Amino acid sequence: MKLPELKIGQLSVKFPIVLGAMGVGVTRSGLASAVTNAGGLGVISGVNLGFGEPDFYQNRLEANLRALKNEIRLAKEKTQNGLIGINFMVAMNNYKEHVAVAVKEGVDFIISGAGLPTELPSMVKGSATKIVPIVSSVKAAQLLAKLWDRNHQVAPDAVVIEGVLAGGHLGFSKEDILENNFDPKTVIQGVKNALKPYEEKYARKIPVIFAGGVFDGKDIAEMLSYGADGVQMATRFVATEECDADDAFKQAYVASTEEDVEIIISPVGMPGRALNNSLIKRIAEGRRPKIERCVNCLATCNPATTPYCISQALVSSVTGDLESGLIFAGANVYKVNEITTVPKLMETLVSEAEIAYNGHQ
Repeated sequence: MKLPELKIGQLSVKFPIVLGAMGVGVTRSGLASAVTNAGGLGVISGVNLGFGEPDFYQNRLEANLRALKNEIRLAKEKTQNGLIGINFMVAMNNYKEHVAVAVKEGVDFIISGAGLPTELPSMVKGSATKIVPIVSSVKAAQLLAKLWDRNHQVAPDAVVIEGVLAGGHLGFSKEDILENNFDPKTVIQGVKNALKPYEEKYARKIPVIFAGGVFDGKDIAEMLSYGADGVQMATRFVATEECDADDAFKQAYVASTEEDVEIIISPVGMPGRALNNSLIKRIAEGRRPKIERCVNCLATCNPATTPYCISQALVSSVTGDLESGLIFAGANVYKVNEITTVPKLMETLVSEAEIAYNGHQ
């Protein structure tokens, strides 16, 4: 039996696999378009996309919006107008301006977390863009669905549940992450139950997509067996030729061990999962890296007190400077052992998942 399609409203994704957006710059049009062309849903990270623009440090917003426009257009060209999503962190400055450009460019999905996107429905009103919030608990899903229903008379088009094993920013306490106080099956089923009243009210299905620790086809089948309609995967797609990061970034994944994976506290104010390196060691020793140029990217960041500049650290890593960069990664990064291509990886994942999925039926 074949894997089910992921259907979100009137849109269909051949395989129920969504690319998890990784910023800054790790998932741009190259990787996103490759995933869409291979049958999944490609998603671009919308954070500081203009880091490569010549005027990034002088005109951050203009540079970011220009690059955002270009990346969406490139992804659409490379997929012959296939489905493309973009991820925006609620915590980023100029969130509304970024959403407006993405909608104008015809992006199909806006996936949004790092805070609750309570006002997102008003920003996409009248467009065909689907909106997909990221939550980490049943309580968060209930709250957001209630707020969107009451204030905007809409329901989410889909919901991403991000568990404790994900990379990057995590919506949990450090203790919960370290103790792994999270049961995917319970949360998936709890979120589905919480969304039922809104499915009935708006007469449509609200798919649930699970993220965090999904590494192979067996993991995909397991999450589908719990009731998820799809999975979101990021870490596995870094070690591909099509990934937009520097080769040194990809090789850091291949060379990593389980002991290299660390839980850090990000300037965003949330715990995050990353690979241990010189930057993390310096921060742990209380040696604050010099902040060269603040680009005012986060609403929650104070340059005078922040332990380090996350924008500077992420740009360093994606461009190959791994000693001063921050290398976000999921808990299973140490299982990555080679660089492959997106079509080969997708073929492997789907084949593994179909075998395991049929075993769950």
